[in-house]
Amino acid sequence: MTTDNTPTHHTTPHVTIIGAGLGGLTLARVLHLHGIPATVYEAESSPAARSQGGMLDIHDYNGQLALEAADLMDGFRELILDGRQAMRVLDPNGTVLHEIADDGTGGRPEVQRGELRQLLLDSLPADTVRWGHKVSGARTLGEGRHEVTFADGGTAVTGLLVGADGAWSRVRPLLSAATPEYTGKSVVETYLFDSDTRHPAAAKTVGGGAMMALTPDREIFAHRERGDTLHAYVGLAEPRDWFDAVDFTDAAGATARIAREFDGWAPELTALITDSDLPPVLRPLYALPTGHRWDRVPGVTLLGDAAHLAAPNGEGANLAMLDGAELGRALAAHPGDTEAALTAYERAMFPRSAEAAASGGPDELLDLLQGQATRSA
Repeated sequence: MTTDNTPTHHTTPHVTIIGAGLGGLTLARVLHLHGIPATVYEAESSPAARSQGGMLDIHDYNGQLALEAADLMDGFRELILDGRQAMRVLDPNGTVLHEIADDGTGGRPEVQRGELRQLLLDSLPADTVRWGHKVSGARTLGEGRHEVTFADGGTAVTGLLVGADGAWSRVRPLLSAATPEYTGKSVVETYLFDSDTRHPAAAKTVGGGAMMALTPDREIFAHRERGDTLHAYVGLAEPRDWFDAVDFTDAAGATARIAREFDGWAPELTALITDSDLPPVLRPLYALPTGHRWDRVPGVTLLGDAAHLAAPNGEGANLAMLDGAELGRALAAHPGDTEAALTAYERAMFPRSAEAAASGGPDELLDLLQGQATRSA
């Protein structure tokens, strides 16, 4: 099967987007508002194929701007979980070092990632996303045209290709030889359900929003999600072979091995590891070089993690959505001149993503919290 999305007239070409994450869907939505046709190809078989992750704080200086461009702020406000901007910082003994209440005025309201994705999906024409289309590669055909090959052998030819396909993008090699490198840290995800009744000590420690307890090479972050669920991210600064030695197919053994690294920490903190109601899930953290950029190649660009994967610092989803919105607006502002649109988009995106990538890490997070406290005082 070959789908040819090459334009037959000199306006903005049909846009082929690889990846139905938040960034790709925001792009598709903004294009739809401007009457520019787009198709999104997604490897997952359906919107419910896998868990869509946990809480996201959507910032008033990037993610919310994207939602405004997508005309979805009303729907977004309905998804906000009240009180979840509350934050507390603990030491390993469980002592609260810093606490910020959520008085409803903060600029980083929290929503569930899956619910936000569904809002974007519901805003698109029904046939926009083609599920079950895993990309195996892409090649340049010349004159700004590209061919995408899918795992089932099908292909799509397009006059404008956008890689919104994350860390291991199949579109990125068209533009850059860069590949993500391990950051030296991995996180282990755990979930505690019905926490107020089944895990009261941990629930009290996390509080009404988010909690972090950290040392230079060990950390526990936790969020209170919808329905009294605690979602924890247990961070360890260790090489990949350290984690390779842990058998994560043995849930009890893996949990015990990770918990051993937190011996001496307060039991209400280590309960976020040992009391998990789901098997622990390992998430190695990778990043592209800070300041990653490429020379302009006609008819193709990247957004989100495909363009500027960084260690988690609260900006990734927000940046992806802003990338999508800004790319969509650039294409609408340059009808018939795709290269001018892509040049304008990339010229703004490169420094924006580099600045955000440079702001990660516990020290910066603590600085951010102090800034939030100052703004809310």
